[in-house]
Amino acid sequence: MALNNLYDARPVQQETAVGAGVQLLLLALLGTAIGMGPAGWLAGLAFALASWAVLSRALHRSGLASFGPANRVTLGRATLVGGVTALVADSFESTPPVALLVALTAVALLLDGVDGKVARRTGTSSALGARFDMEVDAFLILVLSVYLAMQLGPWVLLIGAMRYVFVAAARVWPWLNAPLPPSTARKTVAALQGICLLVAGSELLPAAVNSGVVLLALGSLVWSFGRDVLWLWDRQRGLPTADAEETPLRAEDARELVAR
Repeated sequence: MALNNLYDARPVQQETAVGAGVQLLLLALLGTAIGMGPAGWLAGLAFALASWAVLSRALHRSGLASFGPANRVTLGRATLVGGVTALVADSFESTPPVALLVALTAVALLLDGVDGKVARRTGTSSALGARFDMEVDAFLILVLSVYLAMQLGPWVLLIGAMRYVFVAAARVWPWLNAPLPPSTARKTVAALQGICLLVAGSELLPAAVNSGVVLLALGSLVWSFGRDVLWLWDRQRGLPTADAEETPLRAEDARELVAR
């Protein structure tokens, strides 16, 4: 039985290896195109290795027999995020290729709505796929926050760090792990983060306007977090919540929670 399980898992694990290979190819192309320095290479390679290790372990634990088309889309997005990570790290040493960084980020954001639709249409939605998508989104926001923090100030890091602070807080206060009902407002705020950071990072607008755009993103994120935390707090105290009925969070809705 153990041998059968190992055999069945091979095609799934092979796809993660292919993803890591594509990530290395993208890094090689970026390195050739822009003459990427050691910081960019190290960040890109670290991302590729960490992504491959974490995803392989998660797939092994999930027992999925097939990687699925939606996860392939998400893996492609993760590859683009790895490229963005390398470019942002390289920007500490040299002037970043803004157009290239914006292009990779824009494609990654555009594909954000594709994997969920593919999963629903093919009937391949899974908790692992939703978590994979969510982690890719969260890390992209973190990397963009780091990039803009160099231009606008360290306060921008609050956007990228907020999700990870929430995760850390949930380890101390387990009631924060309770399921949240689906929310259009939460979905809108999540989408707004990437758009605002992309607009500000493109450097097409004056610095003051970019600061305002990022402040809008931060303010909406704080509001969304605050509303959800208060909802969870009322729920764990047994108080009536704002929703008449509590609808458990579906796997396909979990991808909305960039900050969760």
